[in-house]
Amino acid sequence: MFGKIVYISDTEAHVQLANTEGGLNTNIMNMHVIFEDENKKILGEVEDINDEIIKIRFLGEIAGGKFVGGVIRKPTFNASLRLISKDEISLLVGEDTPSTFVLGESPLYDSTPIRIDINDLFSSHMSIFGNSGSGKSCGVARLLQNVFSNPKVLPFRANFFIFDAYGEYHNALQNINQINPNLDFKFYTTNVNQTDGEILSIPLWLLGIDDMALLLRAEKHSQLTIIERMLKLVNIFASKDEMSIKYQNHLIAKAIMTILYTNQTASSKRNDVFKILATCSTEQFNLEAPVQGIGYTRKFRECFTIDTHGQFPESILMTEYVTSFIDESLDTYEPNEIKYYTLEDLERALEFTLISEGLLNNVESYADAITLKVRLHSLTISANSRYLRYPNFITMENYIATLVAKNGKKAQVINFNLEDVEDWFAKVVVKIYTKMLFEFAKNLKDRASIPFHIFVEEAHRYVQRDGDVELIGYNIFERAAKEGRKYGLIFNLISQRPVEISDTVISQCANFLIFKITHPRDLDYITKMLPNISADIVEKQKTLQPGTCMAFGSAFKIPTIVRMQMPNPAPSSSSCDVYKTWQAS
Repeated sequence: MFGKIVYISDTEAHVQLANTEGGLNTNIMNMHVIFEDENKKILGEVEDINDEIIKIRFLGEIAGGKFVGGVIRKPTFNASLRLISKDEISLLVGEDTPSTFVLGESPLYDSTPIRIDINDLFSSHMSIFGNSGSGKSCGVARLLQNVFSNPKVLPFRANFFIFDAYGEYHNALQNINQINPNLDFKFYTTNVNQTDGEILSIPLWLLGIDDMALLLRAEKHSQLTIIERMLKLVNIFASKDEMSIKYQNHLIAKAIMTILYTNQTASSKRNDVFKILATCSTEQFNLEAPVQGIGYTRKFRECFTIDTHGQFPESILMTEYVTSFIDESLDTYEPNEIKYYTLEDLERALEFTLISEGLLNNVESYADAITLKVRLHSLTISANSRYLRYPNFITMENYIATLVAKNGKKAQVINFNLEDVEDWFAKVVVKIYTKMLFEFAKNLKDRASIPFHIFVEEAHRYVQRDGDVELIGYNIFERAAKEGRKYGLIFNLISQRPVEISDTVISQCANFLIFKITHPRDLDYITKMLPNISADIVEKQKTLQPGTCMAFGSAFKIPTIVRMQMPNPAPSSSSCDVYKTWQAS
């Protein structure tokens, strides 16, 4: 089969075809061969065949019973050439050790199992790309099923968070407890009619300024200051104690005094004061509250009667009453703990923020605040509000603990079905959870002692090059991709459009499973973005069958064609059976 070596470069060798009866066995395409001479073994891969020449690309060297990628010493023209042996194949596809599991099988070598070291694959970020129908979802489902059915390892402390754009993985992973009773699956859903899961519910008080800015779709830095003030006030008001009421009265009084000291007409002042008290009032301080004069009592609204000179006859009484609520020491008061509150409480806090000093007389800032007010109210009355109504107070640590707890046991797979909410809201949800897990992992006393693996299906919808960096100074996906690995937070991106994903996040991925991709822009993008990808890999993946991928990266000795077994059970990702549905019942 192999004749004389006629050409050697830094990357490849050309070998003449031997004169064999019956012609060339074309099954050697993509097969691996060994150049042997001078006590060295060079591994190559058949990448092209014509009538006279076989082109073989160098991949690495086998030395001391191990494969080393890259070739420094090239074979000589006198080297012998043969197909790789069975023992040598095991050096490429992985050996059966306690720390490995079966990823799939090799279609080139009689379905030889391809074993991957758990640390090599799961300690770094990974991307899984491929066209719709190429087998991505089935591949991911099979990957996780293989992890949990591995007889050598019980991944009891694993934490796989799957953000599922279409609710595909529920069927494939819900029964992992049948593999082992110590394993379990937990399901959160945005579909209120789905009875076999919990409705997604995020505690509002766990959201910081940045989270709230994304939730309210803030656009300007000035709005961050407004949100910060709102969150401070909602925590003060949430205590519902004497200090809370005193603080509210103080804010109302200062706002009214600001209006009374302006050069407006009396009628304009009255209108502005009434407008404030229409939205911000307390039992002690409102338009109907009694104001005690000398020998008489009248309602606060009656103090705003205007005489024939266009003045308030009761201006002194009015001023004394309002200033009685002002306590300058409260201007530096800060809440000392986070309290339970609702969306309605947030709305009230924002109303008080609107009357705060510095906003009333600043047209631009006031307009920014009104925009936030409209968006907050729209959120409060929308269907999405149900996902932000947690029933009781809970700390961040305990909330994360509840996410992975199920019936007194630990769940290893936590599946979030996001198919029933709009893309913008789903993106914010994924960002909120990513930030929670990132901050939790970052603050652990023992670094990386609790690994979190985040799988983002349809990642091009969420992990985008959006405006977060300009608004809040960072994109949580990019920050977690750059810093998360050392804390044990690992991304796994699943997408059919890699060109739409943040290139910063992709650049941090160390492993890739590339199913068939045909879109020219995506092909060009992954060629430029992915490390160690060659034109040969790009060409190979174009002809892959469904369920087969090109796997390469730090977990793989060489770029490897992997055929994934069909998951059992399969995810709910199959195409519509048009023929069957067309038939009359």
